[in-house]
Amino acid sequence: MRTVRRAPNRDRPASYSMQPAPGELPVVTWRMEHDWTEGSFEEHMHEFPGLAYFQTTGGLLRTGRRSWPIETGDLFVIAPGDVMGHVQDTDLAETEGWGVFFTADVLGPDVPGAHLAWRTHPLLFPFVRGGAITALRLRVPEPERPEWVARIESLHDELTLRRDGYREAALAHLMLLLVGVSRLAANVVDDLRENREPLLAEVFEIIEERYPRPLSLRDVAAAVNISPGHLTSTVRERTGRTVQQWIGERRMVQARRLLAATDLPVNEVGRRVGFPDAGYFARTFGRAHGMGPAQWRRANR
Repeated sequence: MRTVRRAPNRDRPASYSMQPAPGELPVVTWRMEHDWTEGSFEEHMHEFPGLAYFQTTGGLLRTGRRSWPIETGDLFVIAPGDVMGHVQDTDLAETEGWGVFFTADVLGPDVPGAHLAWRTHPLLFPFVRGGAITALRLRVPEPERPEWVARIESLHDELTLRRDGYREAALAHLMLLLVGVSRLAANVVDDLRENREPLLAEVFEIIEERYPRPLSLRDVAAAVNISPGHLTSTVRERTGRTVQQWIGERRMVQARRLLAATDLPVNEVGRRVGFPDAGYFARTFGRAHGMGPAQWRRANR
């Protein structure tokens, strides 16, 4: 698998894209073992999604402006566009785990329905489009950790050995991993509480409950009883996005689900996700996806 580096500029760090050879499955596994690093890695971003799962405690992962002490069972969901911080060779020297990277079209027409379900899952929207600055951190429960390791190792073996049927087997293993991610992400509010982030948990609960109706930063700030300015700076510092961006993302996720799974008129889809003005909904959707809602529906059916 070939990766291509795009040099940094004033507005963005270096970025890497994945370019598989003709016929090659665009999935890569990367084993992280003790003392595997040499030198350091520059601040960079990927133009493809990925996962980083850690089997042991120790080391440090830098994503965006945050530095995460790695703990056993940590799972980082890395969206296209998420900024990975400058890594020193000592940061991950004692780390043991796996990286799994793939292109966004790997679960395409060859796996009926899988690509569509992945793109429209309400809490996997960081996978769909990046810009979150920092990766989403989840925690795999202890009883499930051996299964996660076995899943990734099986995927790695299929990609390495390339026995008959390896493409189908590798895609099946990858799909199971993504299903596992979706189930963990479904408990993101509880995870925020467990990680002593009660304010973020409350903000996400409010967004989840009220996004289909008119909802502003001031509305959320009033609900959590702090000033809009303080809420904006706190949420941006801890997640890399503003409250308005999270509201917009949640609405776009539901819009994609309704466009994909129903025949509702586009203006009705917009109304159901908090956009009473059909023109404004179409413009907002177009900015987020590079195409209008009707075109997106045709392309993803």
